[in-house]
Amino acid sequence: MYITCLDLEGVLVPEIWIAFAEASGIPELKKTTRDEPDYDKLMKWRLGVLKEHGLGLREIQDTIAKIDPMPGAREFLDALRELGQVIIISDTFTQFAAPLMKKLGWPTIFCNSLEVADNGEITGFKMRCEKSKLTTVKALQSIGYDTIASGDSYNDLAMIEASKAGFLFRSTEQIKKDHPELPAFETYDELLDAIKKAMAD
Repeated sequence: MYITCLDLEGVLVPEIWIAFAEASGIPELKKTTRDEPDYDKLMKWRLGVLKEHGLGLREIQDTIAKIDPMPGAREFLDALRELGQVIIISDTFTQFAAPLMKKLGWPTIFCNSLEVADNGEITGFKMRCEKSKLTTVKALQSIGYDTIASGDSYNDLAMIEASKAGFLFRSTEQIKKDHPELPAFETYDELLDAIKKAMAD
């Protein structure tokens, strides 16, 4: 039995932090896990930038409310869920994800949570578990599932490499160059076909 594990940002929806960087006029917030492999380091840096500019959860949620899934993402997800179970495994946060899940038809998502003060300042974050993407696929495998995984960033590589089949999707040239052994796709049709073939093997 298969479970397909997908990254969220860059695969199904645009990068939240890039959208917020553009909305807030703070270009340095465009840095993502495509640029910085150490997620803990990246998030602590982001929170420092937010504090410096006096920005909090409400401002980010205002931006997220205007973000739509990538063209074709909802249809791709619907087609994939006809084939079997799908879990989105993301390093984003429950306070960010809910409006996007609504637009995607409420798929299952495993993600993290933010620590937010009464005034809306984001004071910290709590990871669901260590190495959450890899830990999750290993846990699914331990209860009898084969996993298929796809993502675009450095923090997706471990779950992709640990799965029975794994694919890069709309990744960076550098990541594709560093990992030529991983099939890389640019369209949902290509990715869906590759997942179907992996399930048939």
